Amino acid sequence: MTDLFRSLQQLWGRFTKIYQGTNLFRLLLMSVFVGILAGLAASVFFMGVEGLRHLVLSQIGGFSLPTPSGEELFTSHGGTLRLWVLPTATTLVGLLTGWLVLKFIPDSQQDRVTDGTDAMTRSFHLENGRIKPLVPLIKGGTAILTIASGGSAGREGPITQVGAGLGSWVARVFRLSSKERRLLLLAGAGGGLGAIFRAPLGGAITSVEIIYTEDFESEALLPAIVSSVIAYTVFTAIFGNQPMFQIPHFAFHPQELGFYILLALFCGLTGWVYVKTFRFIKYSFFQKIKEKMGLILTTGLGGLLMGCLGLVFPHVLSGGYGWVEMAILGELSILTMLLLLIGKTVATSITIGSEMSGGMFAPALFVGGMSGGIVGKLCANYFPGMVSQPGGYVLVGMAAFFAGVGSAPVGPFILVCELTQDYGLLAPLMLASAVCIFLTRKFSLYENQMENKFESPAHAGELFADILQNHKVEELREQLRQPHVLTENTPFPELKKVFSATEQHYFPVVNEEGKLTGIFSSNDFRSVLFSQEVEDLVLVKDIATSDIITTTPQEDLSTALTKFTIRNIDALPVVEDGDPDQLLGMLRRREVIAFYNEQMEKLGSRSPA
Repeated sequence: MTDLFRSLQQLWGRFTKIYQGTNLFRLLLMSVFVGILAGLAASVFFMGVEGLRHLVLSQIGGFSLPTPSGEELFTSHGGTLRLWVLPTATTLVGLLTGWLVLKFIPDSQQDRVTDGTDAMTRSFHLENGRIKPLVPLIKGGTAILTIASGGSAGREGPITQVGAGLGSWVARVFRLSSKERRLLLLAGAGGGLGAIFRAPLGGAITSVEIIYTEDFESEALLPAIVSSVIAYTVFTAIFGNQPMFQIPHFAFHPQELGFYILLALFCGLTGWVYVKTFRFIKYSFFQKIKEKMGLILTTGLGGLLMGCLGLVFPHVLSGGYGWVEMAILGELSILTMLLLLIGKTVATSITIGSEMSGGMFAPALFVGGMSGGIVGKLCANYFPGMVSQPGGYVLVGMAAFFAGVGSAPVGPFILVCELTQDYGLLAPLMLASAVCIFLTRKFSLYENQMENKFESPAHAGELFADILQNHKVEELREQLRQPHVLTENTPFPELKKVFSATEQHYFPVVNEEGKLTGIFSSNDFRSVLFSQEVEDLVLVKDIATSDIITTTPQEDLSTALTKFTIRNIDALPVVEDGDPDQLLGMLRRREVIAFYNEQMEKLGSRSPA
């Protein structure tokens, strides 16, 4: 028994050593934990949305809305129609959302970020990956109410924010670094997205690329994949792993290549309209009302307008994936899809623009699907011999549209493939996404995306180090200061004369053989400076410290800069590479920073305008 206990103790000791000494191992281990929490959160969120929507819209309101085959948890298709239920429910939810936000998380609405994915992006770049626990809790809860009452919003944005919040919370509990906290934030976002979509790879990739318009967070990819797979496993263990859409197999035919490019052009146009409409309704209408009437009345008005629009056109209520499946199966006309495209754009702009909770992700896929469906139907009508499966254009439109407006080149088409568990359209998905991204590169749905890591404050220090790692101290040899060097036996009165005649603050000390033996700063002899009774007894060697931090010509500037911060000093002795006693000069911190700024200017001048 003693041997077993000793073996377990040794095993725990090895585990602790690996955990503390290996950042990647620690991060992946935490990602498993985050994935479990994200999977459970996604399950609760999904059940909450579907259960409440069935109760409010179907059972009480009597509305009959289609649901995708893979998500049909309830079989009831409505009852007695009670039109008053819809605007009443959306208005009450709007008022409650505004009150909860003002009461418990007032800071979250000051930056006017309403979409969960955009809020996660802002937290990564500007808030060191910190998300207050109440924010995803309240935003997630009110998003359930918004979607369940009929608000035109998606569940992917809120669950992305909830997953990110869980990642941030885990990092705080285990006292991880700010960098690890940001990576776990993305891991949690990928877990929530991968679970709710039943798309582990697409969820992981989307989470690490959605925060930039022309880059992706490579270090977060492994943690995001681990978290997404675990979250997906938890979610599918509860709800099954059947695809969202039960649709036929689609195949790509080379003669359709031109039609898919036409689809990408149309998605670029509708994407521009979608983003411009949202920005106009949000800023030119609701933000002005908010300034005059406050948040609660603004969200309440948004709920009322959404409810009234839903009475006229119930197709735009909630997420709308059931209508997307009908479009894929060819059950919607071109006119119906055009009306759905316009109606969903306006309804989503009202819901999210008024600062009700929800996501822009699902509505963007919806509008993209209808855009693709219109092109597919038109091409099939005029070129029936070349386009035999117009439903496939709906899927390609979903991916291309969101890739464009979300500036996410890879994740969306993988998501669509995983949604259908069919990779037959992979080639046109990739091509159409690329064309659409090119067309929409001047605008983005998410306002807090950064162009790349160079622009992100989250990477400011890392990029500083990355640039300096590629340059040596010897490149600043001409800037090295040749200081006044003092011998160990220099008396203090002579030091006072030297100090008064120079602006030098750091003084190297050498022995009789000229070898570097110490260094001191002006702060080190302040206590003696005005003590005339002892100054005649003090020699330089009594002031200097022999614990010298030095650098060499072959050392990289990043390492040298780190040495400046170890002791919070402003100058370093530069010594010969093979002879640490031979002083070459003094390197100042300001010269390293000036060199960095010079390199950044050169990089900027090389970038295209």
